[in-house]
Amino acid sequence: MRRGILTIAAIGLVATGGLAACGEDSDEPGGSAATPKIGVILPDSASSDRWETADRKYLQAAFDAAGVESIIQNAQGDKAQFQTIADQMITSGVTALMIVNLDSGTGKAVLDKAKSQGVATIDYDRLTLGGSAEYYVSFDNEAVGKLQGEGLVKCLSDANAQKPVIATLNGSETDNNATLFKNGYESVLKPKYDANEYVKGPDQWVPEWDNTQAGTIFEQMLTQTGGKIDGVLAANDGLGNAAISILAKNNLNGKVPVTGQDATVQGLQNILKGDQCMTVYKAIKKEADAAAELAIALAKGERKDTGTTVTDPEGNREVPSVLLEPVAIYKDNVKDVVDDGFVTKEDLCGGEFAALCTEAGIS
Repeated sequence: MRRGILTIAAIGLVATGGLAACGEDSDEPGGSAATPKIGVILPDSASSDRWETADRKYLQAAFDAAGVESIIQNAQGDKAQFQTIADQMITSGVTALMIVNLDSGTGKAVLDKAKSQGVATIDYDRLTLGGSAEYYVSFDNEAVGKLQGEGLVKCLSDANAQKPVIATLNGSETDNNATLFKNGYESVLKPKYDANEYVKGPDQWVPEWDNTQAGTIFEQMLTQTGGKIDGVLAANDGLGNAAISILAKNNLNGKVPVTGQDATVQGLQNILKGDQCMTVYKAIKKEADAAAELAIALAKGERKDTGTTVTDPEGNREVPSVLLEPVAIYKDNVKDVVDDGFVTKEDLCGGEFAALCTEAGIS
């Protein structure tokens, strides 16, 4: 497993250090005639801790190390605020703009306006469908979903579940990543449904990845099935924890496997307790470093060759991309996330979790 995380590091280094410069041109958007300045818009802090605890920190460190001026702001889930922040950044003279869209409609409007003002753009973590970003930096999101589907199958097998009923909590329907995750886990689960090995239970999108709404939705699912839910495919740790909270109210936590994503402290603690079966670890520093290098180049009027593209089906174009590799995390390899420096022992192993961490080999 350690080798898996080292593979991410290697990919990250290739994605960053291995990018080849394609030259400068002051006539290009964000050209070298302007003082390099980078704007970053993060989506929220409610759907996942990562945006503030990881992405902001790693992006800021990369910009500071390069000596490039930057502004990082968070739209806190507000689409109007997202557009206001973008307008302010463009007015302030950013030469490159990196966004994590709240939805493709809002994202496209921001990217197109930036382009019209000569500002180079990057889609970070989420592809803006129909957008105009010059680069896209993320993880292989269908691979993330596939790991989640495989994880749920593994955990159900370990529990000797017979013809289990599966409930699915997808992310926001307006987030292209949520669609890609679903494509991934459905590629694993659909054959199980088709073979009559599993029963497809309630399957719903959670608006805006809202954890409170996820709890309400899952409680309705549990009622709808008469308490007969044997596995939960939750698209990230926040949605997973919402389901676990409802399961706990019904004395079912630890008895029903639940998936997750993001390797948050809460998600890892749920795994250590036995309430969550797995999560997906994405080495955010590698993603942030790759995006920062591209942004720094764009801000200086340079272009780099990523060697990879992804298809934007709505824009009918190939977007130069950097895609990193995710890793599945179970109880027996939670330690690897700590060893990789993504979470600290101090944050993970306080109070009731001290003994569980020791048991998991985290020292």
